[in-house]
Amino acid sequence: MSAKLQDFDAFYRELARVPEIRIYGRVAAVVGMLVEISGMESALSIGARCALVDRNQRQVPCEIVGFREGLALAMTYGSLEGVGLGSKVVLIDGEPVVRPTRAWLGRVINAFGEPIDGKGPLPQGPEPCRIRNQPPPAHARVRVGGKIDLGIKAINTFTSVCKGQRLGIFAASGIGKSVLMSMMARYTSLDINVIGLIGERGREVQEFIEDELGPEGLARSVVVVATSDESPLLRRQAAQMTLALAELFRDQGEDVLCLMDSVTRFAMAMREIGLSIGEPPASKGYTPSVFAELPRLLERAGPGVAGSGSITGLFTVLVEGDDHNEPIADACRGILDGHIVLERSIAERGRYPAVNILRSLSRTMPGCNNEFENKIVREARRHMSVYEDMAELIRLGAYKRGTDPAVDQALLLYPEIERFLGQRREEQSTLASGYSTLAGILGLVDDTAVTGDEAASE
Repeated sequence: MSAKLQDFDAFYRELARVPEIRIYGRVAAVVGMLVEISGMESALSIGARCALVDRNQRQVPCEIVGFREGLALAMTYGSLEGVGLGSKVVLIDGEPVVRPTRAWLGRVINAFGEPIDGKGPLPQGPEPCRIRNQPPPAHARVRVGGKIDLGIKAINTFTSVCKGQRLGIFAASGIGKSVLMSMMARYTSLDINVIGLIGERGREVQEFIEDELGPEGLARSVVVVATSDESPLLRRQAAQMTLALAELFRDQGEDVLCLMDSVTRFAMAMREIGLSIGEPPASKGYTPSVFAELPRLLERAGPGVAGSGSITGLFTVLVEGDDHNEPIADACRGILDGHIVLERSIAERGRYPAVNILRSLSRTMPGCNNEFENKIVREARRHMSVYEDMAELIRLGAYKRGTDPAVDQALLLYPEIERFLGQRREEQSTLASGYSTLAGILGLVDDTAVTGDEAASE
């Protein structure tokens, strides 16, 4: 089919989506963020889109989130200012879609897929992409692939990440999550990044893009932004948009790194929506729908079906008050394939990234490593564990050298391991160099390599 015929075909498909009739209703009540709509409830369903026409004839997009006593319940994507009793409501036909292409790389967009970076309009792809997709069927998915290089020594060596794996980065505020994400985006061995900034501080968005991500990282990234002052529907849709873009590139055969900051703010947006429509609060005020929606979102990342690419997902989880057992953190740990824990006490002593190696876990290890790499990791963890167990006595001066050989060795090696784990934001590491440096610190030699060399010489 020629390009011109393809254009006509796409035009006729879009033309078929235009409704033949318009359906109208009226605003019956406004309670907080919730709008009650009458006169069109039989034509509506959960997730349907409408537009409220305010006193100044401005159209305010909204979404149907529930029904109660014969009325449809809607929440808006924008301000309710100017909307009153009797305001007209227009049904918008069709589900939300977006038409991305590779030309979107290097651009910053909002939850609707509209550009917000001042670089002009976005080119539109030929095929629409649904924002709310279902994860691929479990039986059709391929297994996770080989290890990927994220450019960060602490993660490459101790919590190795494979193609299609999903990890949570658990941390309280101000410990370096954004810097860690930007380093991954710049240094990853994957070709495409999709970055979702969900509920981010407006002041920090430009700082993240220009200072942390930089031109190099932005050139192979699409950044989706919904700031903390925007409506909960927009924050929820920004998270869904992030996964939708990652799915499109995955289906084109690309291996995608999907970074989202943060899942907790997505859950908070879902909590606001649930409480507004009258859902009962469950754990810490989070409604039951939050815990149903989390796996639907996070399961969209992962390996694709045979013949497609993969989505490697790294999702930050904001632990309130350094409580790693709060409900969202606990739920995410059960859904994801591992967790990276950033700890305030490590950041306070000046070691960045502040990864707590002993509390972090990758579920693909040790299966993704060879025997020597696993030996390196085991030995390093053993020395760190011995030191941490004796740390209080060591600080108090109650431990005397020579009492326990294992503790003496840990005392000798721990400062070197700590120096190895520290990394400046402008410093890049590789998988191979991380393991070889750590092996040198521990004094380990790869016996299999020696045996292979000897066999070759013979």
